[in-house]
Amino acid sequence: MQGFSTRAIHAGQEPDPTTGAVTTSIHTSSTYAQDGVGGTRGGYEYSRSANPTRTALQECLAALEGGRHAVAFGSGMGATDTLLRILCRPGDHMVIPHDAYGGTFRLVDKVLSGFGVEYTPVDLADLDALRAALRPTTKVIWSETPTNPLLGVADIAALAGIAHEAGARLVVDNTFASPYLQTPLALGADVVVHSTTKYIGGHSDVVGGALVTDDDELAERALFTQNSVGSVPGPFDAWLTLRGVKTLAVRMERHCDNTERIVELLVAHPAVSAVLYPGLPGHLGHEVAAKQMHRFGGMVSFLAAGGRDAALRICAETKLFTLAESLGGVESLIEHPGQMTHASTAGSMLEVPDNLVRLSVGIEDADDLIDDLRTALDSVQ
Repeated sequence: MQGFSTRAIHAGQEPDPTTGAVTTSIHTSSTYAQDGVGGTRGGYEYSRSANPTRTALQECLAALEGGRHAVAFGSGMGATDTLLRILCRPGDHMVIPHDAYGGTFRLVDKVLSGFGVEYTPVDLADLDALRAALRPTTKVIWSETPTNPLLGVADIAALAGIAHEAGARLVVDNTFASPYLQTPLALGADVVVHSTTKYIGGHSDVVGGALVTDDDELAERALFTQNSVGSVPGPFDAWLTLRGVKTLAVRMERHCDNTERIVELLVAHPAVSAVLYPGLPGHLGHEVAAKQMHRFGGMVSFLAAGGRDAALRICAETKLFTLAESLGGVESLIEHPGQMTHASTAGSMLEVPDNLVRLSVGIEDADDLIDDLRTALDSVQ
C-alpha cells in the first residue's frame, strides 16, 4: 500500500485524460447526456445520485481509511442521520458514549427517539458497563474516540468484539483523530463517520461529512438512502474538501506538535485544575490511545480552577485563539462547550462541566499561541 500522503494526493485524482489537468475538475452539471435511454456515461445521470467531483473525494477518503467504500455527505450530521436510518428501526436500541458530541446526542435524543429508537449512554472505556447496557434489540454501538469534548478514549478492537458478539454494528466517529492518526476499520469497526468539515477539510471553509466501510451491502444501502433523502455535498464543497485533504498529514503533525506545547503550559498553570489530553501518561485512556493512534491529536480540554466565570473569562481574553465553534482548522479556536457546542446536553446525563474549556489548536507558531493562552490564563489569577 502506498504511503498516507501519497494516497491523499493521488487516490481518485488521476490527471484529466482529455486535458492532462492535474487538479480534479469541479463538475457543476446537474444532469448528464445519455447514450440512449438508460445508457449513462460512467454511471452519471443526475448529480443528486452521483457527481464526478464527489466520486473523486469518495475514492480518496476510502483509500485513507483503508476501506472499500466511502460516501460523502453535505454535513457530518447528514452522514450520521443517514447511517442511523439504515441501521435502526422503531424499537431498536443503541449505545452512545456518555460524553457524546452534542449534535449526535441531539439527533438521537430529540429526533430518533421520536421514531421509537431507544438509547443508553455508557462510558465506553468501561467494557463491563457496556456489556451490561446491551439488549437483545441493540443494533448499534456508537463510539467517538477521542470523545468530544472530554477527550475520553475507547478501545476500538475491544468494542468491535463486544458489538459483533451481540449482533450489533460498531460505528466510530473518527473526526477528532482523522484517518492520519487512527484507522478504525483496521481495528474491527464496521463503519467510520467523519465530519469532513474538521481536520479533513482543514481550513474552516467547507461543511461536509462522510461514511467509510468495507461492507458492500451497507455501502449500497447508504448510497440508496442518500439519493432518496438528498443529503449530498455540492461539487464545489467536494472539491474544497479534496483540496484540503491533500495536506492532512503535514497539518496533523503540526497540530500535534503545537498541542503538546500547549499541554505543557496548561499542566503547569495554577488557573487550570485538570487537563484532558490522551497524550498525558496520567490520562485513563493513555495506553489505549498509544496503541491505536499514531499521535494524540490537536484537541485538548481543561477545567478552569476558578469555575464557570473563570472559564468564560479565559475564553474572552484570548486574541489568537478565536472564540468560535467547530474545530480542526488551521486557525486555533477556543470555546465553552457548556454554552456552545454542547448546550443541547444541558440537564441530561451528558451535561458537561460548566468550567470546561475546549481548545482546537491550530498550526500557527507555537510560541505565539502559548503567549496568547498564558495571558488569558493569567487574567483569572
